[in-house]
Amino acid sequence: VQLVESGGDLVQPGGSLRLSCAASGFTFSASRMSWYRQAPGKERELVAGISSSGALKNYADSVKGRFTISRDNAKKMVYLQMNSLKPEDTARYYCNVRLGLDNSWGQGTQVTVSS
Repeated sequence: VQLVESGGDLVQPGGSLRLSCAASGFTFSASRMSWYRQAPGKERELVAGISSSGALKNYADSVKGRFTISRDNAKKMVYLQMNSLKPEDTARYYCNVRLGLDNSWGQGTQVTVSS
């Protein structure tokens, strides 16, 4: 399993970013995918999840209405569109897939929201 995130950057409050996760090594189209984030000194938290077909999505309350998760099964990609970014969104963002008892993570991509 390999998950490679990209798209993180320094952005001003109110700005937008689109994170991408390239997946390989497993049956992507049959797998639920998630985005997590971890800020310094805090536990890793679930940001958003999407079912294998893309029909079902869930979000943390803190990002509802601002973030959108999506996927492209043909390209084996999962995305996180982040709008109206706030300083409290600053964190390292990780792509995640759970396959049976195995929980796989990418290396993460840093998002910093600051003026």
